[in-house]
Amino acid sequence: MKLRFLSISLIFLVVFIGCIFIWQMIYLPKSPGFQQTLNFSIMKGQGSKEISIALERQGIIKSGFIFRMYVLARGAAKKLQAGEYSLSSGMSIPEIVDKLVLGQILKEKITIIEGWNLKDIGQYFEEKGICSSEDFLKLVTQENFSQDFACPCGDFLKDKPKNLGLEGYLFPDTYEISASEKLEDIVRKILVNFDRKLTGGLRTEIKSQDKTIFEIMTMASLIEKEVNTLEDKKIVSGIFWKRLKIGKPLESCATIAYILGVNKWRYSFDDTRIKSPYNTYLNRGLPLGPICNPGMESIIATIYPEESDYWYYLSTKEGKTIFSRTIEEHNIAKAKYQQ
Repeated sequence: MKLRFLSISLIFLVVFIGCIFIWQMIYLPKSPGFQQTLNFSIMKGQGSKEISIALERQGIIKSGFIFRMYVLARGAAKKLQAGEYSLSSGMSIPEIVDKLVLGQILKEKITIIEGWNLKDIGQYFEEKGICSSEDFLKLVTQENFSQDFACPCGDFLKDKPKNLGLEGYLFPDTYEISASEKLEDIVRKILVNFDRKLTGGLRTEIKSQDKTIFEIMTMASLIEKEVNTLEDKKIVSGIFWKRLKIGKPLESCATIAYILGVNKWRYSFDDTRIKSPYNTYLNRGLPLGPICNPGMESIIATIYPEESDYWYYLSTKEGKTIFSRTIEEHNIAKAKYQQ
């Protein structure tokens, strides 16, 4: 009887010690208090076994076997999400699993600057290591992108000519992306943001003016590159819309810069004679399409122009805008500020 009691007690003791051991393996980090993190990647299709082996191999957890048993017991085996994570050996197994289940992947911030064109963005993406500039331009200039755009609310692309790319629609803003995101997903994220920024009220106003979103974005892209302040943008918007109404060329230097791919303070007469559907000196009306990706101020100024007596304007070296009512006033201003 006494021997039996000792045997049972020993079993309970072993079980108790085993439970404490397992609890410590699960809830106590491999390196308590350790703050340094490392990047840990989970590829699509990887299961809990491969993940547990990799975690142990990289020194993040004590035991891959215990990790996998915890995941199975918790019913989270099929919930671990692919991506790149920031993990530490100072984290417990439950903390790691929570992060993997919630998909709290590493994210990087990228910023598209107002007035950048597709080439500028492509170069930026290449510098950030997202993709090559060539691959970016190939994607955003393909004719069927608007048809491939999966967002059901993306009707803002419907009036865009199919032969033109996404110039004008990649809204300047700061975005969070992950290393696992495909280029197509990043572009769609930017387009979804544009769709959100162009509110129902703005679309209603555009429609009431008998204009298209494409026309607004084309005009806004010119205004973005021409002047800096919202006040000046509204006045220039009024000038441009008046010129369009009477069939007078817009004569936007920004379109010449877009054609040449070079920004100058002044452009020569020969520059303005370059044959191109984007040349607003030779051609009446709007250019073929947007010349950059405008910010919200330029879009607002385009939709809500300011009426004035001005027909001409120029920019000084300091960036100040000089407005003129007549060609005589304009010529005097050019002689004064552009010598």
